[in-house]
Amino acid sequence: MKRVLISVSNKIGLIDFAKELIKLDYEIISTGGTKKTLASAGIKTKSISEITNFPEIMDGRVKTLHPNVHAALLCVRDNEEHMKALEDNKIELIDMIVVNLYPFKDTLLKKDVEHEELIENIDIGGPSMLRSAAKNYKFVTVIVDPEDYDDVIAEIKTLKNTSLKTREYLAAKVFRHSASYDTLIAEYLTKKVGEEFPESITLTYEKVQSLRYGENPHQKASFYKSSFVGYSVSSAEQLHGKELSYNNIQDANAALEILKEFDDPTVVSVKHMNPCGVGSGVNILEAWDKAYSADPISIFGGIVVANQKLTKKMAQKISEVFLEIVIAPSYEKEAIDILIEKKNIRIMKLTMDNTVKNYKKIVSVMDGLLIQDTDNNKINNEDWKIVTDASPTESELKDLLFAWKVVKHVKSNAIVIAKNGQTVGIGAGQMNRIGAAEIAFRQASLLSKNAVLASDAFFPMPDVAKLSGEYGIKAIVQPGGSIKDNMSIEECNKHGIIMIFTDMRHFKH
Repeated sequence: MKRVLISVSNKIGLIDFAKELIKLDYEIISTGGTKKTLASAGIKTKSISEITNFPEIMDGRVKTLHPNVHAALLCVRDNEEHMKALEDNKIELIDMIVVNLYPFKDTLLKKDVEHEELIENIDIGGPSMLRSAAKNYKFVTVIVDPEDYDDVIAEIKTLKNTSLKTREYLAAKVFRHSASYDTLIAEYLTKKVGEEFPESITLTYEKVQSLRYGENPHQKASFYKSSFVGYSVSSAEQLHGKELSYNNIQDANAALEILKEFDDPTVVSVKHMNPCGVGSGVNILEAWDKAYSADPISIFGGIVVANQKLTKKMAQKISEVFLEIVIAPSYEKEAIDILIEKKNIRIMKLTMDNTVKNYKKIVSVMDGLLIQDTDNNKINNEDWKIVTDASPTESELKDLLFAWKVVKHVKSNAIVIAKNGQTVGIGAGQMNRIGAAEIAFRQASLLSKNAVLASDAFFPMPDVAKLSGEYGIKAIVQPGGSIKDNMSIEECNKHGIIMIFTDMRHFKH
């Protein structure tokens, strides 16, 4: 008779799996809560104390940390000395273990959880058994995921045992699982002691889905999430449409990053990770009209996100445009009915939260990672400094705030021209600032008159200020800090343009 040790926190599928093992002539050893669950289903098991000849002590903190468990798992069965050591010490082999760990992650996600509760959910015996069994996968089957129950049972029924290939696959899964578990604990304690950038870092993410391909069809890709941000593409509920692509996820993320800046009813449209139109209004329909009319060409095939319920009237207008994705916090039923008529559109629902937790921005480079704080600083215009003769009116200041929020999320070098809560010109990702300004002005054209302009970084030359004067810009907001600031200030005074320095830049590479 083979022996299996079962000790699980996640009891999904446990009863049926255990019954199948008994039919296959396995003797079951179990611990604590697992034993109670199995007993309540009429499944006979041996207590771990019967194997160790030692009681579970310290509220269960010590129960499986015993040679009768670990020698039974680690024994190399084709090694005569190992087998003799078992015989001499009257230790019986354990052929399979089924273990998953104390729910540290679930506990961490609980609201207002106490530190002591988290500490008690750090598993010690479970990871130790998993590592012992996984190390000895040549002889021992180790299961950490209920998703593997059916495949293991099917294989035992066919082969009378699991195959070496399966045991190797399961062992790799165990070490991924334990590494992820330890990473969460390390992250929690590292944050608790205030260490932002430790000497080494391990990251853990869970797979959301395999993607058809990456940025291009010849690139393989998958989507993973951390589960701790909340306000994210991975947290959105998909109501309609095919699976998201790599580029869809990138664009949707960029759109949500922008949207979180706004409290007023706002719609953001994004194409290739840059906004093509942003609009704020007294209601979401007005916001849509502004976002769409900002650039009705670029929005084609783009992503649209809204921070208020998507109405029937807005859906009727959206249905006239080809869009990849629409994301909103909720939808009128008639709006859903209208949108699902669009065969290829993806409709997603996400609670909008502009108080997103701070998290680290991670970018891969060859043989490394760059990690930084996210650019989440809330804009406080009280710290802005007017550096020209003229000062902004209340409505001009409102537009300057609007433009500054948007330019923060445009690829550098970035220029945004805005008027009445609407982007009218966006210049993104240029190698020089005047080039970005020229693109923005070309798009805005006559709408530039009495509009405002935002720049993500300072003006190295007075050329943008001069061009702004030629197009009739009323006010400019930029970080300041160039050695030639005075030249730009003089150019603005010459044209009667208001200029404000923020003392904060928003490079976005």
